Amino acid sequence: MKIKDITAFPIRVPREDEDAKNADAAKNGAAARNETAAKNETAEGKLSHRPPVIDFGDYFVDAETFTSIYSKHHETTVIKVETDTGIVGWGEAQSPVSPGTTGSIIENLVRPLILGRDPFDIEAIWTRNYGAMRERGHPTGFYVDAIGGTDIALWDIVGKATGKPVHKLAGGRYRDRIKLYVGIGGIDPEKVADIAEEHVGYGYQALKLHLLLDADGVAEIARAVRKRVGPGVMLMCDVHMRQSVASAIKLGRELEKLDFAWLESPLVPDDIPGAAALADALDMAVAIGEWNRTRYEMREAFERRAFDIVMHDIARTGITEGHRIGTIADTYNIPVAPHVGGGGILSVAATVEYSASCSNFMIMEHSHHANEYKNAITAEYFGPSNGYFEVTGKPGLGIEIDQSLVEKYQVS
Repeated sequence: MKIKDITAFPIRVPREDEDAKNADAAKNGAAARNETAAKNETAEGKLSHRPPVIDFGDYFVDAETFTSIYSKHHETTVIKVETDTGIVGWGEAQSPVSPGTTGSIIENLVRPLILGRDPFDIEAIWTRNYGAMRERGHPTGFYVDAIGGTDIALWDIVGKATGKPVHKLAGGRYRDRIKLYVGIGGIDPEKVADIAEEHVGYGYQALKLHLLLDADGVAEIARAVRKRVGPGVMLMCDVHMRQSVASAIKLGRELEKLDFAWLESPLVPDDIPGAAALADALDMAVAIGEWNRTRYEMREAFERRAFDIVMHDIARTGITEGHRIGTIADTYNIPVAPHVGGGGILSVAATVEYSASCSNFMIMEHSHHANEYKNAITAEYFGPSNGYFEVTGKPGLGIEIDQSLVEKYQVS
């Protein structure tokens, strides 16, 4: 069996959530944006959790920090790999911004490297692809996203060819259910508490608060949520790189009083010495890693014990490199909590398979309402029940993609 072709489908799916509404509101200034956020509930069932933003058409960026650019739509790059035996594998290179960039890389760089290869040579293909651009200074970014998404598609092929689910081939089944935490956010403590209570009602027993405020504002909301949901619900907090070491220590100590499980992404990714100092200062866990794609990137952070929980994105690392990172984490006795973030439905499915086969898995990220528009390209709905994904025996990734729907949302 040989790889016959690979096709990238950059897609953009409309959504009605807080990011899209915030960007539109930003055109009328920060004051108008805050007023709109206070009035409108979103498709995620939550209020805006962002500071004022600057609008760039399809995209927007935070006006105060310029830490990240966001899309008003659900964007990603779907990858189709075909074999000469007729087996088709589907993968995803997570591309929440500029999916066409990833698509171009797949067409111009990845495609000629893998045509004619045996899809069972998964690890060798990842290593060859990675090495092809390493000397030219591309050890991360869009290029590695592209080879990670291709890796997922190859695992799907191998699973279908053998009649086995990916987790059986990538490490074996460690668990029958994948526990999930769901992300929520907001700016008003009581209304965020309302949203937390709503999601507990859906069956989730773990919630992550996305709070883009100063340390005092985050702590105020955290107290309101803990009071509302009680001591039995696992709570985490993601502050999206907006804290200094000093403010993160202050915040972490407040969250420790509330029995929060972790403080996520408190500092900019480059500040590894600061992350190590923070992890050493707090009793609660510090979780980072969504921005890392390879074990090479993460080596210093592991060696310096700069975090307590690793949370790489499988639609950035691929399943192959994701397992390598997980194995290193296990060496350091660090649990894995896979990040999904803006990933699409193939990212979700790949992460479920990875989580089932990861020995030191802890919990997986999920977005309850966003799962609806992520399913815009599936032939059959793929989702969890009562806060868990059930691990199945379906071949490959265990998900069916409708190519006509993929093409419907394809962008040039």
